Amino acid sequence: MQFLLTAVNAKYIHSNPAIYSLKAFAGSHLQSFIALAEYTINQKAEEILGNLYKRHPDVIGFSCYIWNIDRIQELLWEIPKVLPNTDIWLGGPEVSFDAEILIRKFPMIKGIMVGEGEETFKELLTYYVEQKDGKAESGGQRDDDLSKLKKIPGLVLRQGSTGERPLTDINKLPFLYESLQDFAHKIIYYETSRGCPFRCSYCLSSIDKKVRLRDLDTVKRELAFFLEQKVPQVKFIDRTFNCNHNHAIEIWRYIQKHDNGVTNFHFEIAADLIDEEELLLLEEMRPGLIQMEIGVQTTNPKTLKEINRSTDLCRVAEVVKRIREHRNIHLHLDLIAGLPLEGYESFQNSFNDVYGMKPEQLQLGFLKVLKGTQIWEKAQEYGIVYQKKPPYEVLYTRWISYEEILRLKQIEEMVELYYNSNQFTHTLPVLEKMFESPFILFESLAAFYEEKGYFLNSPARNYRYQVLLAFAISVAPEKEELYRELLTFDYYLRENAKTRPDFCRDLIPYRDSIWAFYQKEEEKPEVLSEYKAYHARQTMKMTHMEVFFYPVWEKEPEKMTVRRKEPVLVIFDYKKKDALTKEARVRSVTE
Repeated sequence: MQFLLTAVNAKYIHSNPAIYSLKAFAGSHLQSFIALAEYTINQKAEEILGNLYKRHPDVIGFSCYIWNIDRIQELLWEIPKVLPNTDIWLGGPEVSFDAEILIRKFPMIKGIMVGEGEETFKELLTYYVEQKDGKAESGGQRDDDLSKLKKIPGLVLRQGSTGERPLTDINKLPFLYESLQDFAHKIIYYETSRGCPFRCSYCLSSIDKKVRLRDLDTVKRELAFFLEQKVPQVKFIDRTFNCNHNHAIEIWRYIQKHDNGVTNFHFEIAADLIDEEELLLLEEMRPGLIQMEIGVQTTNPKTLKEINRSTDLCRVAEVVKRIREHRNIHLHLDLIAGLPLEGYESFQNSFNDVYGMKPEQLQLGFLKVLKGTQIWEKAQEYGIVYQKKPPYEVLYTRWISYEEILRLKQIEEMVELYYNSNQFTHTLPVLEKMFESPFILFESLAAFYEEKGYFLNSPARNYRYQVLLAFAISVAPEKEELYRELLTFDYYLRENAKTRPDFCRDLIPYRDSIWAFYQKEEEKPEVLSEYKAYHARQTMKMTHMEVFFYPVWEKEPEKMTVRRKEPVLVIFDYKKKDALTKEARVRSVTE
């Protein structure tokens, strides 16, 4: 008997911790009956179907989420045609809140596991193993013992629900990663808590009202494994990692003390809960050791109240400022468009407020009306119209039109290309000064893209610099030289590019000065002492030198815009990259 736990992930680098947890929790005596299969939504349905057929499982269990439910439903109609004797079960958040409807809609489904699945799956698997043994003893076929299935809490059968199962004690959950063989080149997901103390009306975690913490000694042993194995990144999937001060600070202390210089840890946190003790500890972290995702969502007080968020926005701004000052933690701040009581103008204010906090990443997301949430129940009251198919994204509300949502979609793309890429860190702050607000800048850039047809034919990465230059010149033609220099600086800041763009200054008039600098460094290293083992031509290839009239290497926009009479030679040292931003060390070598 084989029970095939199946995941269809959004990307190849993702893994599905749910199916690994189900298998681990089943115990060693049952694991021989379990097989795992992971696919991606980018694979064709027929390809997945063919692979499932070749496995010939007795039972298939699908782990269902908003990103994969369409592909899974497509497979549901085809599996019985090629595997007519295979039972099909569904589980996961996407099927837990309307299971009774789904089981009527898809007659091929045997049943649906709702809620947390570890205990439920173990009992269901035991049922199938015992059924198989019963068939063997009777020497032939044996009818389903429906009465036994009805005794397993946490199932929805065609005959109805078997009742709610109590929440799992997460300290009973085995560690998923005794071997990393199955997770090569994939993100490692890890949880130290389940549930969330907050009641955000758009979030599924608000349904689970009890926060359960994993024992700290267990957590430290498991983190030690990741550190010993030097995995690149561990992504904590705790909904609000720092909702318990002692739990969070003990884990952060352990990570800081046992830092291996390689592993990065990602946390979703509530910034306004961070206290002074935690801030002082965070300041001591190695640059790049941890990164934080902070869901601000909106800065509209009325909207925050309506969606049951009690965020202290002043404290959020203060904490973000403190963390940014030490330049050692990557910050990712989130906004959600389409929330109740927030129109286009209000969202513009929220955007500017969060942009002003200067995170490394600003995620402009759109409300997803998830089954089971309070906002799903009140969608009609709010006038929220959303997509019928996953991910159930908002189309318009009483406060924001579809046209405005479409405009925000374009702005989102501009933010992704020009802000979140971190490739224009010196050009954007200067360009911002030409507009009433950062939002107006990205709104205007989106309009420029639409006018030029770039949304239909997206420019290649390198050509985006040229597009931004054309946009900047359309706004301030008298500052063309400044923007050419800013873009040149940004272009070489992150990599020693071999192809030189057209917007860069011709260096031929300065080649004698550049060569003289490298020859001098070869004879007596002062600026590039790390390259003393190399000849001048070798060092010249490993670094990059540029000529500027504007001090574009400065941090404050006001200082970048004052043109100098004489050119300045600037060296980009790629051996000395910033641990957080990955930008080269930059030094001016002539004044």
